[in-house]
Amino acid sequence: MKARFTLIVLCLAYFWHDTLSCPTLCKCHPKKAEVVCSEVPLTEYPTNGLPEDTTMLTIQFTNITTISEQHLDATPLLRELHLSSNQLQSLSSHLLRGVPKLITLDLTGNKLTDQPADVFSHAPLRSLVLKNNLIDMADAEWLTDNSSLTWLDLSGNRLKKIPTALLQKLPHLENLDLSENHLEEISAGSLDSQTKLERLNLNNNKLHMLDESILQRTHNLTHLFLSTNKLNKLPQNLFQELRQLRVLNLDDNQLSHIPPGLLDQLNSLDEQGLDLTSNPWLCDRKVEYLWRWLQKNKKKVFLPESIACAQPQHLAGRSIISLTESELNLQS
Repeated sequence: MKARFTLIVLCLAYFWHDTLSCPTLCKCHPKKAEVVCSEVPLTEYPTNGLPEDTTMLTIQFTNITTISEQHLDATPLLRELHLSSNQLQSLSSHLLRGVPKLITLDLTGNKLTDQPADVFSHAPLRSLVLKNNLIDMADAEWLTDNSSLTWLDLSGNRLKKIPTALLQKLPHLENLDLSENHLEEISAGSLDSQTKLERLNLNNNKLHMLDESILQRTHNLTHLFLSTNKLNKLPQNLFQELRQLRVLNLDDNQLSHIPPGLLDQLNSLDEQGLDLTSNPWLCDRKVEYLWRWLQKNKKKVFLPESIACAQPQHLAGRSIISLTESELNLQS
């Protein structure tokens, strides 16, 4: 009887300890299988005390600098890992080998630079966020072929190009954010595999031009952001396949004209869905197409009265939509 009692006590003690197991400085929520370590003076990944059944782990605003495959081995059931706003500088190769169920990885706001090959392989990731780091090179070997990613955020880094080979591995991608980098071009054919892409953000880069075929296979695109680049001309057929497009931002570029027919296929634009402001429009005869399109589609345009002439001097500051045929020398 005494032995049986002792066994029961030991079992209860084991389960009691397991239930209350939690890393120092962290908060554990057993019912949600969630652990949160936020705004605490952590300097190392809190492996000790992590419940093995943890499925969501958040470590943010701490001083941890590294994370390895061995660290993640402690939580084999992990599905979401949020590591934003730490001091991470490096990730180990084969990082995700011990978390075969991981679908979300957020590394926003760290100090990550170039990372080893296979770093994001071994897990069925659907969302990968690398926003606001120091990455100047994206490697096609980060991921395996036919990756399950639907969301990739590389915004706020130092990228000058995005490898076509990397994008070709992402046929399921729905959201691609490359804004606030130093991209000078998007290679022709690089988006050919992105047939499911819905949102493409290229704001705040250094794009001078876009290849006329770059968007030919992105039929499901609904949001396209091209603000604050250096685009000075656009191919006539650039948007012809974007019949689902609802939002198009072209503001703050170097456009003086757009070619006739450029906007004709954009019948799905939301109200105020098109932004053309802050471009140096040249209001001569070549602006006729834009002028007529604005007259017919005013409700689809954001601040239509702010789409103004930069030249010639006598029309500078005038909204294009307010001009007359005689001012544009359109009268025969």
